[in-house]
Amino acid sequence: MSVRPVPETRRSRRADAASRRRPSRWAWLGRLWALSTGRFGLIVVAVVVASAVVATFWTPFDPQQVDVRGRWAPPGLPHLFGTDGSGRDILSLILAGARTTVIVAVGAGIIATVVGVALAALGALTARWIRESVAVFVDILIAFPVLIIAMMISAVWGGSLWVVIWSVGIGFGVNIARVTRPELRRVLHSDFVLAGRMAGLTPAQNLVRHLLPNVAPVFIVQLSWAMAVAVLAEAGLSYLGFGAPVTEPSWGLLLAELQQFITVYPLSVVWPGLAITFTVLGLNLLGDGLREATDPTLSRSGGAARRARTHVPEVVS
Repeated sequence: MSVRPVPETRRSRRADAASRRRPSRWAWLGRLWALSTGRFGLIVVAVVVASAVVATFWTPFDPQQVDVRGRWAPPGLPHLFGTDGSGRDILSLILAGARTTVIVAVGAGIIATVVGVALAALGALTARWIRESVAVFVDILIAFPVLIIAMMISAVWGGSLWVVIWSVGIGFGVNIARVTRPELRRVLHSDFVLAGRMAGLTPAQNLVRHLLPNVAPVFIVQLSWAMAVAVLAEAGLSYLGFGAPVTEPSWGLLLAELQQFITVYPLSVVWPGLAITFTVLGLNLLGDGLREATDPTLSRSGGAARRARTHVPEVVS
């Protein structure tokens, strides 16, 4: 008995159906938007980044322009957020401060990524005596709070944005290595990693192709928290006089200048405080939403998005 071949149209239909079932490369973005935490964090971070980009080319007023006659103007036109004690437009200062915040957050995030991945790889993929030495080194560094390290470096080298970026990046890179190293050790003994090693992949190729993508959810949460800490560190150090110089617009510096008049003009202090609060909260929730959207164990089931709507971010709680 002969077997009748399947018509070409039916084969093409099956191929099309299989391609539709295959997850898209950008499917995680849809899952992120479906999460209330991820949607809120994405909107807040996008607004801050857009404000920083716009402030590079345009602000309603010159942030450093002094207008003695327009001191302490209430919110309204033309100053939507009012003015400070020197007559400077608070909205322009906040927009310009967003640029400083983005530079510090991105710079500290890049340094923390490099330091964290390097230490985690050394602590997971090398010989035993190197792994143990790296573990002891990380435990020693993690005992020092990031802000204390930043204040010590600022006291010696002077206050600047680069001191904040490097101190927070190195300090939180150690935290990333501490959390990522056990995950790398766990994934290292998986079947696909062993198969890649048998196929001739070098440890560096295995790290890039298999290990890092599988620890990405844990890494993303730590990276978002590092960037949030960088924002708080810049604001706190600028508030104490160790951060951005007075010629550089900064939310912390603006908050330090306005808090002296909080009993007389309390509304003026609200704007930089809200900017710092929403930025830190947005980074935390965005990192938690990215973890939910990229973790295959969480996104495999169809009800993951519904469960994530009631999830309390561990980095906030």
